[in-house]
Amino acid sequence: MVVVTVKYIVFILRADNHGEGGILALTALATPIRPLAPSPRRWLVLLGVFGAALLYGDGIITPAISVLSAVEGLKVATHVLDPFVIPLTVVILVGLFLIQSRGTVSIGQLFGPVMLIWFAVLALLGVVHIAQNPAVLAALNPIYALAFFRASGWTGFLVLGTVFLAVTGGEALYADMGHFGRRPIRLAWFTLVLPALLLNYLGRGRSY
Repeated sequence: MVVVTVKYIVFILRADNHGEGGILALTALATPIRPLAPSPRRWLVLLGVFGAALLYGDGIITPAISVLSAVEGLKVATHVLDPFVIPLTVVILVGLFLIQSRGTVSIGQLFGPVMLIWFAVLALLGVVHIAQNPAVLAALNPIYALAFFRASGWTGFLVLGTVFLAVTGGEALYADMGHFGRRPIRLAWFTLVLPALLLNYLGRGRSY
């Protein structure tokens, strides 16, 4: 909620560079070019390059983990499919990277309807489980988070590191502003993605 919704959707999306987003666009805003004059902010360029390197790392790790996690769901149905999880994951990833060269328009036309169905199913499954134990909705109260950090101290921040993958993709969302625009991203997040994810996460939590 804080990193993606407040930081990126509410604030960072305002910092566009002629309609473009991303860490390098943000760095260019902070370090304007001055011919024949050394910039006192040149250290910000190094931070921007470092941030871009982290984005590349995220682009490598996140798809692999996401696809692998999804395919591992086959093992829930039957352990007979265990030997096929890794090969099938590799095939899917190779196929995704092969079709990326067709451009964002073609990718959007292909995956747009799929993502709508995906998030609708996530929301529906969450609602079904929440209905069995509505008390789980109390997890939305930030007081519980504050109480957790108060009780655990610095250990609480280490725990946050174990769930960091929940917010990966936020930088990519900002970088995609040049393709989709600020308003469509915010509209999709607040009306579809965020509600679906919240309902699904809360639905999972009802069993705990």
